Amino acid sequence: MTTTVALLPGRSLTLGSGKAASIGIHDRTVSAVHCKVTLERHGVVVQDLGSKNGLFIGGGKVTEAVLAVSGAAFVIGRTSVVLRSRDAGEGGSKACEVPGLVGDSASMRRVKQDILQVARCRAPVLVQGESGTGKDLVARALHQLGGFKGAYVPLNAAAFPDSLSDSELFGHSRGAFTGAVSARPGAFEQADGGTLFLDEVAELSPAVQVRLLRVVEDGRVRPLGGNKETRVRVRIVSASWADLPERVAQGRFRADLYHRLATITIQLPALRDRKSDIPALCEALLARFSDELGFKTVSPGAMARLIDHDWPGNVRELGGVLYRAALTATSASIMPHDLVLAESFKKRRRPHLLDPTEARQLYELHGKNKSAAARAARVPRSTFRGWLERSA
Repeated sequence: MTTTVALLPGRSLTLGSGKAASIGIHDRTVSAVHCKVTLERHGVVVQDLGSKNGLFIGGGKVTEAVLAVSGAAFVIGRTSVVLRSRDAGEGGSKACEVPGLVGDSASMRRVKQDILQVARCRAPVLVQGESGTGKDLVARALHQLGGFKGAYVPLNAAAFPDSLSDSELFGHSRGAFTGAVSARPGAFEQADGGTLFLDEVAELSPAVQVRLLRVVEDGRVRPLGGNKETRVRVRIVSASWADLPERVAQGRFRADLYHRLATITIQLPALRDRKSDIPALCEALLARFSDELGFKTVSPGAMARLIDHDWPGNVRELGGVLYRAALTATSASIMPHDLVLAESFKKRRRPHLLDPTEARQLYELHGKNKSAAARAARVPRSTFRGWLERSA
């Protein structure tokens, strides 16, 4: 079982299975008033209130700990609790719904609001974010919510060579080049009245960028080898994992084209910055696999591992991990040992070397649990124990 709890700065909530708890947890292994959580400036303070079965963070039992606000999570009984901050003006209102997008974190609520605000306008939209964050889903949602009658045409700019770029984007006439036995409309004509999604737009060659700018500015397309222009009305949604302003500064991307494509910009957050959405994403992804692999859930221990992972591949990586786990799991619940996380691709952070005093403070903060403190410091337990010994 997974429960998501929204917190306001400075407010405290108690969690438990009894009526006295602020947040009710329907779990027999959870005490009546099990723990207290408070969102402070420096993080989320979690305190065990003398529960019978304890409070677990990262597999270690603690009495009190301070967690990062983004994706703060812990386990009580058989329940994984995921915390997120809540805007003061949010109240109890339900987050706006956008097709294809899953998550109720503050960053995803902002993305959904942006999509709803601009969906019906035809101004170009640039979607930026790391690989695997769902830029294609944003493009599809913009098209669907925009109510355009034309087609949705996706095109990956990095998937075809420069020699075919003109043909793919603008089409070609018969005999325009060897093998052009008949005229073919390009992506712009195919998307007339609808949406053209240009993925990995940063990979377009300088020559194609010039021709693309002209079409974006005047809405006229001339097929390769043709002498007649066709007017099209297309909503352009482009996407890139690369930092386009940086590429403009480097002279690798045209500034005038960038400013036209980025009339409206939507920035997608990395999964590591919205870990409170992981339970909902797991539910949605496993539901997608259920016809093939059967119905599966994620155990609290497995959920703790998923939340602790850095997810360099973002939601795409999460989907692959869950598919593999659902395929190999021997029960209806995915357990920690069913998860295969790509450690070699993990964005490793160099551990901060603590002096003996800092190590002692971290040790006390994690309820004098060496394992939990070592995990927080991102060092082996033996290394952390050595720091402690020097502080004695």
